Order: sequence, then C-alpha cells, then structure tokens
Amino acid sequence: MIRKKILCISAIFSIIVLSKLYSNPNMDIFDAPYKKIMIEHAERIKKDRITASSANEGNFSDLSFADESVPVEINSVKQKVGKYLARFSYKKQQSYQMHEKAGKYLPRIAEILKSYDIPEDFKYIPIVESGLNPKVTSHKGAGGYWQFMPATARLYGLRVNGKVDDRKDFEKSTHAAAKYLKSLYAEFGDWTLVAAAYNVGGGRLRGSIKRQGVDDYYRLRLNAETGSYVYKLISVKEVIENPNQYGYNI
Repeated sequence: MIRKKILCISAIFSIIVLSKLYSNPNMDIFDAPYKKIMIEHAERIKKDRITASSANEGNFSDLSFADESVPVEINSVKQKVGKYLARFSYKKQQSYQMHEKAGKYLPRIAEILKSYDIPEDFKYIPIVESGLNPKVTSHKGAGGYWQFMPATARLYGLRVNGKVDDRKDFEKSTHAAAKYLKSLYAEFGDWTLVAAAYNVGGGRLRGSIKRQGVDDYYRLRLNAETGSYVYKLISVKEVIENPNQYGYNI
C-alpha cells in the first residue's frame, strides 16, 4: 500500500513537472528553483522507500516483547506491527529528540526494572505514555513520566497533592511503576497482559478475559487504545534499537 502511494505521488509530481516544461519550452528544469525541488523530491522518495521497506518487508519473525516472540504468523498481528512501525518512523516522530531522551533516561530505567526482575522492554512505556516529558497530563488526570493516575500513584508510595507531585520525579516514579508492574504480573502471570493491564487497568482487563474466555493479548478484542498499546511498545523498541533501519541515520 505504501509503495503504491509513493508511486502515485511520484507520477503526479512528474506530470506537474512535464506540464511546466511543455508550457514553457525554454525553461531549464535544472535551473533553480526546479533543481532544488527535484533534489528534495528525490530525497523524500528515498526516505519513503526506506520506511516502506522497513515497516512492511522487514523480518518480523525476529520481533519480540518481554522475551517472548510476537506471533506475526497471525495476519492481523503482522498488519498491526507494520502499521505502528510506520507510525513511529522518521516521518511521524521527532527522531533526534526521541533518541536523545532515550539515551539519557532508558539505561537508568532498565537498571531499576532489572532490580525488580521486570523485563527490560518495559522501559519503553514512558516513551509511549509521555514522551519522557514529566509535564504531560492526560484529560483523565494521569501525569508524570509513567502517567500515573493520582490514586494509583499514592497506592505505590508517591505523594500527589497541591504542593508535591512525585509523578514528575524520575527516580521515585520509576520505582513506583516497577512495583505496580510487579503486582500486575503476580495477578496475570504474563508480561504482555501486564503491559495491557498497565494501560487499561487490571479490573477491566480481567473482565475482558472472563467475558471472552481468552487470555492471549494478541487474540483478545480490546478497546482501540489498549488493543494498540503493545504494538506501540514493540514499534518504539524497534525504532530505538535499530535506528538506521528505519530512516533515522543516527
């Protein structure tokens, strides 16, 4: 689909340029500003091909989350992986800013998670939740790096009041998140379900599992946000760990 769009755009651009040439036979296409436009167009097409190839023709069989293989043999899973890899490509994200923050924060997050025996892939939650910006607040009241709701934050030892908001404290909120993830694992016994529960809440996920009789995240029917949550984590992981493959040229 992406390839078709690229080809269509290229064809349209070519028609426009040719129409200019025919309307003005004396125009030199390699004179400014047309030379600049063509160079920029060529670079854009090159980047789009990199993204299309990476997002749609990559070796998805190597993908994993929380030390478990992503079941890309399921067609719907493969399609969603491609969809969110494309969304987190250089076109949709501020690449340098994202990689700069990742380099600064992710090693420490990984270290804290390891101390609680939590898979390292959960370090990508703050990127998906807040973009590693502690000032982000959702319309529901979730805030800080890990987007804790006030009640959940207090339950795991964070102060949230008119004077202090520990959700914005990197160290304290990361330790609280690790404790929360650990408690979710004690309940669900599956790390992918833990990620889903972190997004939607343990009670609502339990309800979905009970109603559907399915305890596999990739086969559960969930709301749009939760149904895409793990795919976003997988995509961020791929882009951060393999920047050159996805057009970042870091």
